[in-house]
Amino acid sequence: VQLQASGGGLVQPGGSLRLSCAASGFTSRSYILAWFRQAPGKERDFVAALRWNGISILYATSVKGRFTLQEDKVKNTLYLQMNSLKPDDTAIYYCAATNDMMSQISTAYEYWGQGTLVTVSS
Repeated sequence: VQLQASGGGLVQPGGSLRLSCAASGFTSRSYILAWFRQAPGKERDFVAALRWNGISILYATSVKGRFTLQEDKVKNTLYLQMNSLKPDDTAIYYCAATNDMMSQISTAYEYWGQGTLVTVSS
């Protein structure tokens, strides 16, 4: 399994950014794709997750209403559309996957992409 994350950058407070996670190598049609983030000096926190080819979707309370997961089944890519960004959203964002159950705990995910840095600052 390979996960390729991209799309990070510098954005002003209130702005928007879209992250991409290109997934490949899964043998199952249904698996969990998730986004986590880690700010400097802090733990890796859950952001959002969905079941690929399923209906389950979950957002962290801190991003609900501002962030949206979008699927591109042709490109096998998961997008994280981030709107109304705040300085507290500054972090390295990681794409993760598991063939098991959806979880908000990072250790439940066995596959990880490289991080992409999002900086929200004026």
